[in-house]
Amino acid sequence: MLKTSKESSVNDRKPRVLVAMSGGVDSSVAAALLVEQGYEVIGATMQVWDYSADTCDIEEGHGTCCSSTDVDDARAVCDVLDIPFYVINCEEKFESFVIDDFVDSYLQGKTPIPCVNCNTYLKFDHLFQKMKELNCDYVATGHYAQIVETGNGPQIVSSEDSWKDQTYFLFTLKPELLKHILFPVGHLRKPALRQMAEEYGLPVARKKDSVGICFIGNKGHKNFIEERVPKEQLHPGRLLRYPTGEILGSHEGFHQFTIGQRKGLGVATGEPIYVVKIDPSSGDVWLGDEEHLYGESLKIARTNWLDSIQEGEQYRVKIRFQHKGALALVKKVDEKEVELQFVEPQRAITKGQAAVFYKGSQLMGGGWIL
Repeated sequence: MLKTSKESSVNDRKPRVLVAMSGGVDSSVAAALLVEQGYEVIGATMQVWDYSADTCDIEEGHGTCCSSTDVDDARAVCDVLDIPFYVINCEEKFESFVIDDFVDSYLQGKTPIPCVNCNTYLKFDHLFQKMKELNCDYVATGHYAQIVETGNGPQIVSSEDSWKDQTYFLFTLKPELLKHILFPVGHLRKPALRQMAEEYGLPVARKKDSVGICFIGNKGHKNFIEERVPKEQLHPGRLLRYPTGEILGSHEGFHQFTIGQRKGLGVATGEPIYVVKIDPSSGDVWLGDEEHLYGESLKIARTNWLDSIQEGEQYRVKIRFQHKGALALVKKVDEKEVELQFVEPQRAITKGQAAVFYKGSQLMGGGWIL
């Protein structure tokens, strides 16, 4: 359960919490737990699309940020919990900081992580402003993460459910915000959480989890981008064999490729072959063997640290969400870049993804892979 130290920080009234509600089971149980623990809870859903404009064709009711049904589900949960509910218009900010960045990154040969920008600029920025407007003390979400008190102040640590842990997406949070954030379900595992939803009588208890990128749906990122970008901006080029440079074919835009990709390459060589390099300057996409995917080092920029890191120290570093993490030695730290060396080579180090640092279960911070 949540720490009583949070509750005692407000002397003359119950602490008030603004809960970001997606219409899914995680955020719904988060709200229910906070009500049970005596907080004054306000539910809020971020509207990121104009539902009347038919801008989203994702199947309804699958825990996306896109479906109007998800807003209705969040409202229904708030009705059961007897708490206020708001829909907060975030369309313009979501378009600018999440959608536009997602498209631009692919057009630069990168593979973006839109969930990080959504957390950075919406959940823990836009909602923070609403938190202040509503005279709330905290923002709470359904993230699988935990906040613990340490000698250096509050820190983020991994969820008890390692399979669902979402701390990778939280590395951009500013340390000064942590004292105003609650993660009520971070100590739970998914089966127990669903059972609690049933016990609370929440209408979303059996709702399916969202999968993939919430605003993409079944169309895939290739089609999503092509619907939004003129064809002349899609950077066609050659498909080249790595490292010989043999021409294997051509493509209509490198936005459809990512490092490590094996399927949908448009060539048949009779053996497994993978995207190992994307060259935005020429438009060429290089295809190589499994062994060509491995790298021993990387550099990151635009870093954010929740606790200090030191040159010469080893940390566990995740280079993508599903990556288990690997030991890496920090070789250089300066204001612009951090350089690190892995103890063992890592597969498919990809520009646009993040390298996120851990010390034990503590999230230290990270940066964007160059």
